[in-house]
Amino acid sequence: MAESLRVGVAGLGTVGASVVRVLSEKADAIAARAGRPVMVTAVSARDKGRDRGLKLDGVAWHMDPSQLARSNDVDLVVELIGGANGAARACVETAIERGRPVVTANKALLAKHGVAIAKAAEKAGVAVGFEAAVAGGVPVVKTLREALAGNDVSRVFGILNGTCNYILTRMERDRIGFAECLAEAQRLGYAEADPTFDVGGFDAAHKLALLTTLAFGVETDADGIYVEGITSITPFDLQMAEELGYRVKLLGVTTRGEGGIEQRVHPSMLPKDSAIARVDGVTNAVEIDGDVVGALVLAGPGAGGDATASAVIADIVDIARGVRRPVFGIPAEQLAAPKRAPMQTHQGGYYIRLSVIDRPGAAAAIATRMAEQSISLRSIVQRGREPDFDRPSSEPVAVVLITYATNEAALRRALDAIEADGHIDGAPQVIRIEKR
Repeated sequence: MAESLRVGVAGLGTVGASVVRVLSEKADAIAARAGRPVMVTAVSARDKGRDRGLKLDGVAWHMDPSQLARSNDVDLVVELIGGANGAARACVETAIERGRPVVTANKALLAKHGVAIAKAAEKAGVAVGFEAAVAGGVPVVKTLREALAGNDVSRVFGILNGTCNYILTRMERDRIGFAECLAEAQRLGYAEADPTFDVGGFDAAHKLALLTTLAFGVETDADGIYVEGITSITPFDLQMAEELGYRVKLLGVTTRGEGGIEQRVHPSMLPKDSAIARVDGVTNAVEIDGDVVGALVLAGPGAGGDATASAVIADIVDIARGVRRPVFGIPAEQLAAPKRAPMQTHQGGYYIRLSVIDRPGAAAAIATRMAEQSISLRSIVQRGREPDFDRPSSEPVAVVLITYATNEAALRRALDAIEADGHIDGAPQVIRIEKR
C-alpha cells in the first residue's frame, strides 16, 4: 500500500472531534477506499486541556493553526475553525503557500475569499475540498461540480439551514411562536446563543453563494444576495399557508435568466406536496434543475458532528487517491463576473397579510392600489370577526391576499401606497410563493 497521508486538523470543536474519531475508528475501511492509510498526525485548538473523548497520543499539538499548516508533520490540512478571516483564513492560505491541499467546512471564508483561494490553490497545484461547507452531509458540491457536468443548470434552491427549518416545523406543528421555538432550538443545541447568523438568513446566504458559483460558473457574489430571515413569521402565517395548500420554508434560491443571476434567501411558500416542502426538522434539502437530468433532489442531515465529518472525510479520501479538480469545477481564471438580476425584477406570486382597520372604503382602497399596479388577486381571505357596517370597530382585521404572478417592484409600489393611505395597522407581511 502507498505511503500514509498525514492529516492535520485545525479546530477540535464538534466537527473536528468527529473527524479525528472517525478517521481512527474506521482506519482500515478508509485506507482501503483511499488506497493508502490516512492518519491524523497533528491538531490545533485553543484549549489543550479540554476533554474531547479523543486519543491524541503521539499527535503533535499546535496552538497556532498557521504553525500546523507550516509543520512538516502534515501532508493535508483540514480547517474547521470557522470565520471569514483571522486564524481560519491564515491557516488555509499558509497551507496552500506550502503546497498542501486543504479540506474545509468554512462557508463564510469561501463565500468571501473563495475565488482568491481557488486561484492560489490552482496555481500551487493543490486541491481544495469543501463538500462540508454546504448542506453538511448532503453531497451537493460533488453533484454540481462532477455528476451534472453534462447539464445546463437553470435553478438551484432548497433548505440550507437546519436551525430555521426546525423552528418553522415546530411552529407549524405545535402552533407556538417564534421566540418559544428558538429557545427550544437553543436548548437542544440546534441554535447558537446568538442565533442571528442562522435565523437572519446569513448562513444560508453564504452557502447559496457557493452553489451559484458551482451551478453557473461565476465568481462568488455573496453581497449580491437578497436576504430575509424568519423572525417575522407567525403561527397565523403558517396556518394560513396550510389552508391555502402551502408550507413555509426558508429557502435559498439561485436562478439564471436573460436578466442575469437572481440570488435570494427568504421565507417562501411551497406547494405542500412538493419534495422540498415535505422536508422537516433539521434536515437540509436541495433541488437542482438541469436541462438533461430534470429536477434532482438531494436531502439529508445538514449539520452535526458526524454528518459534517462524513463530508470532510469524503474530500480527504479523494485527495488521498490523487484526485485534483478545479475548486469550483472550472479553472478559477475562467469564472465569469456575475451579472446581477435586481430583486425588483423578481416575478412570482405573493402571500400578503394586512392588518386592516375596519372602516368604510378600506377594502376598496386596497383593491384599487393593487389594480393601479396591474396586480391581479387570486384570492382574498379574512380571518377574525365579520365587519359590522353599522358600527365599525377600531380593532384591525387580518386580511390575506394571494396574488397571481407579478413583479417585486410593482408589489412594493402598491404596498407603499396602501400604507400611505392609512388603512392598515403595522407593516404588511409578505411571503413569496415559489414554484415547485
